[in-house]
Amino acid sequence: MTGLGAESIRDEGYQAPASIDPMAIRADFPTLHQEVYGHPLVYLDNAASAQTPQSVIDAIVRFYQNDYSNVHRGVHRLSQVATDAYEAVRRDVKQLLNAADEREIIFTKGTTESINLVASSFGERFIGEGDEILITAMEHHANIVPWQLVCERKGARLRVVPIDERGELLLDELETMITPRTKLVAVVHISNALGTVNPVKRIAEIAHRRDVPVLVDGAQSVPHQRIDVQELDCDFFAFSGHKVYGPTGVGVLYGKSRWLEEMPPYQGGGDMILKVTFERTTFADLPNKFEAGTPNIAGVIGLGAALEYLQAIGVGRVRAHEDRLLSYATESLGAVPGVRLIGTAREKAGVLSFVVSGIHPHDIGTIVDRYGVAIRVGHHCAQPVMRRFDVAATARASFAMYNTFDEVDVFVDAVRKAIEVFS
Repeated sequence: MTGLGAESIRDEGYQAPASIDPMAIRADFPTLHQEVYGHPLVYLDNAASAQTPQSVIDAIVRFYQNDYSNVHRGVHRLSQVATDAYEAVRRDVKQLLNAADEREIIFTKGTTESINLVASSFGERFIGEGDEILITAMEHHANIVPWQLVCERKGARLRVVPIDERGELLLDELETMITPRTKLVAVVHISNALGTVNPVKRIAEIAHRRDVPVLVDGAQSVPHQRIDVQELDCDFFAFSGHKVYGPTGVGVLYGKSRWLEEMPPYQGGGDMILKVTFERTTFADLPNKFEAGTPNIAGVIGLGAALEYLQAIGVGRVRAHEDRLLSYATESLGAVPGVRLIGTAREKAGVLSFVVSGIHPHDIGTIVDRYGVAIRVGHHCAQPVMRRFDVAATARASFAMYNTFDEVDVFVDAVRKAIEVFS
């Protein structure tokens, strides 16, 4: 966050050199061109799913209209075209993340399946009775439940690094909690419930001093900042297509080849084998070993188009714009009587969670929806975070490249009107 006052941020608008023109970008997103209850849609639920630009929709339609076929196993022209397009996206993702090898890029259904893949496969090979897995108190359920299942299955122990009142990770606690029994550290890059940006490079340095691998849940970070997995030195990194302006049902797992080569397959089936007999199966090399069956080909192609769109605008410029929006919204909403902000970390990105004294977040969400404002309410698949801050749920506004300062004003005004209704 910039630390500038609300008025100075508002005056800067989006004409600042490092910023973008969200009004021009909005033209590319058909869903945004509608009214809700007679009001222009203000879509502030981007941490759940970002909207999809027309170029992504067109890429998926073109695939189904012109190039639809299965990949990898066909000798005919359509299969070759589909395979080339599918594998081109793998190369694009390798470049996006700066992975060392495109074989380290595994296509999945999304962040959740990516984490489950590691939990199942890494857990089967490397985690045993009495071992420990370290996570943090701000994790999404997708980075909690899979590890609980591993612990139950293997007789291991799940340990949790605490967070402070601002929603910041206690790094000193993390360092002391890593023991000779620690087999993995799994940490969210940006909290979906708090917006906290965790220092994952520093976490990896701490863990690697003890030869402990690190998994990063990057679902919220890929849309908001440049990712370099070699610079971060994480061992696994997961993200989802629908968070980065792409389709649902597709995502990515990056893993260092040293781990992926030793891990057993997550699922069995076609396209992940070299040879099958009734006596034994020989598995394919990376990445096919972890991509059993017919993949979400159209989804992968849509993901590629979404990443191309995001890179064309520039992730750094997007982050600069969203930081200004977040700073402005934080000061504007924080000035509303009765509002309590949940998550005030010094390093945040894209998420503004809050509660209003005496009013349930679901009621806030319902009222602001009548003014065309779409926000998320509930526990955000992060119930331990809610308990840490002694709330049942929060309301959450989350920002994207196409949101504007005027929309922030509409949002804050809608919250004020909701408070008036219940006062």
